[in-house]
Amino acid sequence: MIGTRIKQARQAACLSLRQVSERISVSHTAVSKYERDELTPSSTTLNQLAKVLDVTVDYFLRPARIELTSIEYRSHKGFSEQLAARVIADVSDQVERQLEVYDLLPGTLPDFHQPQLPKRIEDLDEIDALATKLREFWKLGLNPIPDLVDTLEERGVIVLVSDVFGANTFSGLSAWAGKVPVIIVSSEWPGDRQRFTACHELGHLMLHGRLSEHIDEEKACDRFAGAFLAPRPAVLSALGKSRKWLDYRELMLLKDEYGLSMGAWLYRAKDCGVLTEGKAGQHFGFFRKRGWHEKEPSNYPSETPRRFPQTVFRALGENIIGESKAMELLSAHRLDLVRLQTHVIGT
Repeated sequence: MIGTRIKQARQAACLSLRQVSERISVSHTAVSKYERDELTPSSTTLNQLAKVLDVTVDYFLRPARIELTSIEYRSHKGFSEQLAARVIADVSDQVERQLEVYDLLPGTLPDFHQPQLPKRIEDLDEIDALATKLREFWKLGLNPIPDLVDTLEERGVIVLVSDVFGANTFSGLSAWAGKVPVIIVSSEWPGDRQRFTACHELGHLMLHGRLSEHIDEEKACDRFAGAFLAPRPAVLSALGKSRKWLDYRELMLLKDEYGLSMGAWLYRAKDCGVLTEGKAGQHFGFFRKRGWHEKEPSNYPSETPRRFPQTVFRALGENIIGESKAMELLSAHRLDLVRLQTHVIGT
């Protein structure tokens, strides 16, 4: 058990066996044996490991609770196996912390439900209807979703933001922790990009195993993300049925309203038939000349998951856990815990 924790913490810290061994003055062979549970570290060594790996000693003693399955990445060039292992370790740790506190207060994490979905999807156009069906099932209507993270958390999805160093090569990840869906987005991206990525990962959870073999799953999930954030009826209402040109200031206002990037609005306009392929290409060229395909001229704020820290403070307030346990769950120092408490309760 301790071995699994040591390896998980080492991977999350992005350190090799040799790097750890040099910092705690034991052989890398010994560290390897710790990770395989072939050798038990002394209390002194365990304290050294905790300091080097930036975790508490209690972390090593906490039983492993979950195994992430059906993992899907949204990564970019430079996303190495080492970084992937670090992201997985970071995510596994965060999910375990969350499930531990949710178990202490039953009902604080809602059960995840989804509508009856088609077993087979043969065409990308069918995905628009599927996204709308999910919106209807979740009673979201067709209006913009002001706080996507809160919306997902209210429906039983654990949403995490990963600040793993080098995550600019990583946009997002989806997985299952038992029956609980998990979505992770990178902290490196602006708010509109995070929202799109979260919906893209939701698409993986909804579409995996349902797509015809000729449909690329990444493209399908992009289509789902756009359709979920800006449903076809909303697009036609905002833009009209047919346009020759979309002024960039119009797109900026729609980005602010829907939390969907200007570029993604161009794709929605093309997908919904508002722009022809040719006209859409002209718009994309206009964006590229100005560098807007990399950084758009307006910003959209990031969203922050709140359910987990709120639940920790509830457990603390009801004396279900003590301050040290709250610190461990939040992975925060005492000063940070006081700051968070002050922010949450407004004193």
